[in-house]
Amino acid sequence: MAGYCSADMGQLITVSRKPSIRSDVAIFELNRSLTGMGHERYASPADIFRGRPVDELAKRLFEAGGVEGVHIYSNMVTVDLAPGADADGMEQIIRDLFTYYREGVEVAEPTA
Repeated sequence: MAGYCSADMGQLITVSRKPSIRSDVAIFELNRSLTGMGHERYASPADIFRGRPVDELAKRLFEAGGVEGVHIYSNMVTVDLAPGADADGMEQIIRDLFTYYREGVEVAEPTA
C-alpha cells in the first residue's frame, strides 16, 4: 500500500451520506480530506493511474459495480451511478479505505 500515510493506516473514516436531488448521484461527506484543495475526476477505471489513497478509493468504487464516474474534492465524494444502480455498500467501501487489518490482508512489518 505504497503512498498511504502511516498515521491513517488502520483508522476508519467517518462517512455521512448527503441528500442529492438526482437519484443517479450519491454524495458522501468524510471526516478527513483526501485531496486537499484539488479536484480528482475519474470517468472510468482507465483514469486511475497513480497509487494515492484517492485513486485507490475510486478504484474500489468502480470495482463495486454500478459506477459511471467518481469526483472527489477534499472531503466530499460524488459518485455518478449507472442506470438502475444504487449506492448500497459504498459507505462501507469509503469507511474501510485505510483499514489494513481485514481478513486476507497481510499486515506489513516495519523495516529498520
